[in-house]
Amino acid sequence: AALKARPAPGRAAGPWPRCGAGPDCWPCCCRCCCGSLLSLSPCVPAPRCLGSGLSREPRSRAVEQVHLRCTAGSLEWMYPARALRVLLEPNLASARHTTVCIKPASDFQGASIYVERAGQLHLVVSEAQGPRPQHVSCFSARSPQGVALFLQASPHRDISRRTASFQYELVITARFFLAMCRPCDNVELLMAICSSDFVVKGLIRNVSHDSENHMSQVDVSVQRVYRQKNRIFQQEEGSGEWRGPIRTLLQCQVKKGGGDFLFTGNEHFGEAWLGCAPRFKDFLMVYQAARERGANPCEFELN
Repeated sequence: AALKARPAPGRAAGPWPRCGAGPDCWPCCCRCCCGSLLSLSPCVPAPRCLGSGLSREPRSRAVEQVHLRCTAGSLEWMYPARALRVLLEPNLASARHTTVCIKPASDFQGASIYVERAGQLHLVVSEAQGPRPQHVSCFSARSPQGVALFLQASPHRDISRRTASFQYELVITARFFLAMCRPCDNVELLMAICSSDFVVKGLIRNVSHDSENHMSQVDVSVQRVYRQKNRIFQQEEGSGEWRGPIRTLLQCQVKKGGGDFLFTGNEHFGEAWLGCAPRFKDFLMVYQAARERGANPCEFELN
């Protein structure tokens, strides 16, 4: 078959359930919703769904459907032809405030992406706009069934290879967007050092703002990396200094402050997003007091 969904590297291959009875249907790209509803943890590694428009009958006018049931992953549509309907539908029946975000690949081409809302299609990504590798589009999942995206292939005379690919991620709005600007309380801080994708101690070198994409970036000079999921914070070859960027929402109005901070947060689309960020001396007081009471949820190496 020309259409195959294969697991990401390091994942054992196996039979994939079918999306439907049609011979040209894409296989389902994730067997289950990965993680709990509280954390919406993505599959590790995130599933990658592959398909090609060349497998369809040339005269067929049917719209293919693909069902993605994980909370994070990617889709690659090679040689886009006609149209593709993508249903992002993890089991989110009990999650009231859910947002889905997509990030097109830097070489996205061959199609445009629309989101379905109230029976209407709204343009999200246009091939005519050219590549926008840093552009992330987010919209709320207003029904338990998730979000429906519609990919419309662009007309081309030649058959050169084009790939319309994007990453997707679902997040609980109340936990990610709404709470991002609010200072963490002591309980949230203690949980953050245990469960965050990254925990680093450092100084704020610079803060820049991107009004177009409603984001701010905090450039951090890192004194110590306690934990990081991927290599976002790296050592510069020339100076030997550890540095890394952390993103947050523009509405948080982040400003450059002096002194040492403990930066925690999670990764979204391979970028670090700010969670709790107390001054390091304040964190020490909270952690040591909790440890004396036996109330610390995990051991944190201070030395």
